[in-house]
Amino acid sequence: MKVQNITDIEGFFKVVDECKGKVELVTGEGDRLNLKSKLSQYVSMANIFSNGEIPELEVIAYEKEDIDKLIKFMLDGGNN
Repeated sequence: MKVQNITDIEGFFKVVDECKGKVELVTGEGDRLNLKSKLSQYVSMANIFSNGEIPELEVIAYEKEDIDKLIKFMLDGGNN
């Protein structure tokens, strides 16, 4: 799924942490980073989110419940 215009990065990672299954970020080069790993979260924030906003990225979640959580976060604008 494509994720766009997330300004609440901390809230986004909180939702990712609450997910039961694996959640991955697909980089522009096609690499997949495990977003449940704190190290991957810090690397992602440093490299991709340096301007304080996530313009667009591709996230893969493998559990329907997790996909629903991420979609709810995006629809609520990060106001969970």
